[in-house]
Amino acid sequence: MTHNDSQNSATKKSMAQKVLMPIIALTVLLLMVAWLAGSFNEKVTPALNEKGKHAQNKQQNIFTVVATTKVIHEPIAASVEAKHATIISSRLLARIDEVDIRAGDVVKKGDVLIKLEQHDLHSQVLQAKQNVKAMKARHKEAKQNYERATELFKTKLVSEFEVDRNRADYQSISAELTSAEQVLSQAKTTLSYATLIAPIDGRVVDRFAEPGDTAQPGAKLLSLYNPLSLRVEAQVREKLALTLSRGQSIDIELPTVNKTITGEVEEIVPAANTGSRSFLIKARIKLNDNLLPGMYARMLIPAGERTTLSIPQDRIAQVGQLDFVWLAVNGDIQRRFIRLGKKEPNNMVMVISGLNVGDEIMSLQ
Repeated sequence: MTHNDSQNSATKKSMAQKVLMPIIALTVLLLMVAWLAGSFNEKVTPALNEKGKHAQNKQQNIFTVVATTKVIHEPIAASVEAKHATIISSRLLARIDEVDIRAGDVVKKGDVLIKLEQHDLHSQVLQAKQNVKAMKARHKEAKQNYERATELFKTKLVSEFEVDRNRADYQSISAELTSAEQVLSQAKTTLSYATLIAPIDGRVVDRFAEPGDTAQPGAKLLSLYNPLSLRVEAQVREKLALTLSRGQSIDIELPTVNKTITGEVEEIVPAANTGSRSFLIKARIKLNDNLLPGMYARMLIPAGERTTLSIPQDRIAQVGQLDFVWLAVNGDIQRRFIRLGKKEPNNMVMVISGLNVGDEIMSLQ
């Protein structure tokens, strides 16, 4: 073989390799795609196994879906408020001597809360007492003079002028004695204002003054509320509010303590809020030690009825994040995907879509 023949053979071989390589690569790629698509896996015809068919015959494992009519409740944002709440303030301009309580303390009606400076007030009471004492002495003397003049006038030993003068003195001093007694009463009352006492049984919400501060008339010093008088208040849209009546029971959610309690409509303010077109509804609740004024709540106001479907929780299976059930349909078992709602009592779950009334659900066992 000549050198030229050998060179031509190598060239042909190289060209054949260039043609075959793309074909081989394309073939390998097609085989990989087919493998990923499952072409080489064993195919199973969709059907139920004998165990599933056997379970279908167990009638005690079938749950028939039925419709139930339930009341729809519309949640209304509300807050916990105290029916009996009070602000403690002073009626005097005086320095604060003592404050014996703090926020959160429990007080009884009549307990001393704050003491104001009382030296000047005690002096005024003492002065008024002495003035009354002096007026009583003068009153006694004037009364005796009047009675004596009256007796002497009967015997013609004094003139009628003397009797009239003594009567006038007696009446004048009687009026002055009454005025002095009123001044004493007023001084004692003013002195009582220097000791602030609890007007109700309750709990201290906040304290706004400290010893040494000057109490201004009308300025708040303490705030109290009665824990036994807590209630829930909400602005309810007028269409719902007009369906309520005093004494009606409504459900109230308390998210903070994770409870739902029953309240009783206590007040319906007979005037709508023109801005929101709503009525203020106040519902009485029972004592709960975990509740405090200002906490968030929700009133569940009845807003009509609707038909719902519910199934047992243990009849529901899952694939990933999808929920489904096994249905008995014409002697076969079918898988039906469903959309669930909120959980209900007795281990039941509301079904939003996917089932109809009369569907028979198989047990997962």
